[in-house]
Amino acid sequence: MSDQLDLMIARVRKGRMTRREFVGRTTAMGISAGLAGALFTKAAHAEEPKKGGVLRAGVTGGESTNSLDPALAASDVPYMINRTWGETLVDVDANGAVEMRVAEEVSSNADATEWKFKIRAGVEYHSGGTVTAEDVVATLKRHTDEKSQSGALGIVQGISEMVAEGDMVTLKLAAANADLPFLIADYHLNIQPGGGVDNPAAGIGTGAYKVTSSEPGVITTFERFANYWDSSRGHADAVEILTINDNTARTAAIQSGQVHLINRVDPKIVELLAGNTDVVIEKVAGPGHYVFIMHCDKAPFDNNDLRMALKMSINRTEMVEKVLGGYGSRGNDFPINAAYPLFDDSIPQREYDAAAAAEFYKKSGHDGSPIVLQVAPGAFPGAVDAANLFAASANAAGVPLQIKLEPDDGYWSDVWNVQPFCASYWGGRPVQDQMYTTAYLSTAEWNDTKFNNAKFDELLIAARGELDAAKRKGIYSEMAHIVRDEGGLICPMFNDWVEGRRADVSGWIADPQGTLMNGTALSKCWLA
Repeated sequence: MSDQLDLMIARVRKGRMTRREFVGRTTAMGISAGLAGALFTKAAHAEEPKKGGVLRAGVTGGESTNSLDPALAASDVPYMINRTWGETLVDVDANGAVEMRVAEEVSSNADATEWKFKIRAGVEYHSGGTVTAEDVVATLKRHTDEKSQSGALGIVQGISEMVAEGDMVTLKLAAANADLPFLIADYHLNIQPGGGVDNPAAGIGTGAYKVTSSEPGVITTFERFANYWDSSRGHADAVEILTINDNTARTAAIQSGQVHLINRVDPKIVELLAGNTDVVIEKVAGPGHYVFIMHCDKAPFDNNDLRMALKMSINRTEMVEKVLGGYGSRGNDFPINAAYPLFDDSIPQREYDAAAAAEFYKKSGHDGSPIVLQVAPGAFPGAVDAANLFAASANAAGVPLQIKLEPDDGYWSDVWNVQPFCASYWGGRPVQDQMYTTAYLSTAEWNDTKFNNAKFDELLIAARGELDAAKRKGIYSEMAHIVRDEGGLICPMFNDWVEGRRADVSGWIADPQGTLMNGTALSKCWLA
């Protein structure tokens, strides 16, 4: 067993075995899960980071309309860009725990209605000067303004008072929230000089890399920030993020060595890439999900019977097998899965039911005209195939679903959150409150189903202040049922993160929180 374990540890050090694989194999050998996890962590960090070189990522989910304003980041490319130049008060690590970043300490009062964040001393901006408590308050206040169109609007609206005093920021809440630090980790909330009020798209923050050039939809380049405060990040001399929306081009780029990292590997070509010894496929399950979203306030989707007809018309099992190639799991029309604490696994799994779909469709009184679903190839990997499968199963049930293909460029600005029925994806969030607050609270800027349910809003607020885990789980279960049975979300599947890296890239950690190590791959990895 010792030889086998040594071989596995060697593979971990070379980045050729994920945490899940290592823990699974070692526990099968009789080693406890706790010890296995500790062994993996020790092995993964045994290699000393090397400095230098240019690290490049080829990322899908970018367009010419992208901005460096973190409030507006809505797809993978701007997400990666902003995670590279900016930092939030706190982050969420690969194990789902709160990690200190610009803040070095977090505390709350007994009922979680008041939170204090102590600002780390000496954290410098790329433009000069250090972060102050006043900058933090100004940053959070900017995101409370509806004109900012911030994806974090629903999160910061729950803060009733913000006070900067010395190195301390005090946030007083309208209602208790035990998960506030997880919400403040939201990637839109990069700390900016003066809150970014004067120039939110300046791309100036406190991250390991500073922006040197930005051509939206093409390439953004960075250089290492010499005065960065955290020596465990920022190993390359420079990094680049190339927008490569086409799956074939992105795959070719990593095979040829043009880029070192790619996101969203198409499951259909996983085996092809795995056969290339210069490329390592990384896979990790998490809260990310591929969806079809209906605006509940626009006809014909303002009719819940029609929404239910569409929900019953989708074959989730077929979609997971044919679109994800098994790298994922079935969804159940609410945005939470077993990756979340307090998940209720007793909620019945929704199955394809042509008869029920036909009955709901008849009950809706719809006139029989085509129900148009807009989709682009870059909406998520396999989005067009998924939409066609959806249309076939819906048509078989007598529901007249029709697919309209859209170009990738402009999709996230002109279709998503604008048109009434389209394909999309969510990377998920660390806790249920953040996921629901970001996308289902009636006042949230990113409420992309235009879901407005007073009972749901009431339960969301109640769950935040409920410190009893069992009672809180019950509230979340009730919320899940409301979204599932009354909302505009069709969630057929939760996706694994399936990504590629060149074999000479070290420092990779399997992180279920988001794509490419939760957006930190360029900051944490290095060229061996």
